[in-house]
Amino acid sequence: MRERISDGYKTAMKAGDKRRTATLRAINAAIKDKDIAARGEGKGELSEADIIALITKMVKQREESLAIYTQAGRDDLAVTEREEIAILNEFLPQGLTEAEVEAAIKDAIAKTGAAGGKDMGKVIAQLKADYPGRIDFGKASAKVKAALG
Repeated sequence: MRERISDGYKTAMKAGDKRRTATLRAINAAIKDKDIAARGEGKGELSEADIIALITKMVKQREESLAIYTQAGRDDLAVTEREEIAILNEFLPQGLTEAEVEAAIKDAIAKTGAAGGKDMGKVIAQLKADYPGRIDFGKASAKVKAALG
């Protein structure tokens, strides 16, 4: 993942693509910041799952900004946010479809042996381990609750 981001950054610089260069530079800076913080806590470099979570957070921040800019009628800033979201999404794994999410939930329930609502945490933890960055857990938690209830 780090290598893909670095290669993309170098390619964007050579091509003179300012938006892509700035976005990839922001990703690299965020990764370095998290690496330094992790080192201070005695941990190693960020794992691929941590990097995916970091990029997902960056996408959500830009989506919030996009909504604000669109509401305020600032189309120039909204375009910038859309472009950055598209660039960030290139480095995220493809999300699961609704049917795939439901199948993953059934599989996670079977793996964990979950029987009721009190086991919801186990199922969510299993899904996070099996599908990092590929499921919207805000939506999936309601489906898990329904499947267990």
